[in-house]
Amino acid sequence: MRPPEINNSTKEERAKYISDNYYCRSNCEICGQCSVFHGQSAESVYAEYIAGLRSFEDITKDLRR
Repeated sequence: MRPPEINNSTKEERAKYISDNYYCRSNCEICGQCSVFHGQSAESVYAEYIAGLRSFEDITKDLRR
């Protein structure tokens, strides 16, 4: 499922997308999510997306640098 577009979704819908897709799986050896987010929570990494300030794609591109 693609993330909701900022101009077609509410803050709550964007927050739900992040929390539903980027939760702690309690299996650090296999998951690796914490290293992708540099030790931060998904909610803090995508805070600007949730607030409607930046696109999900732009933030994700920044994480890959």
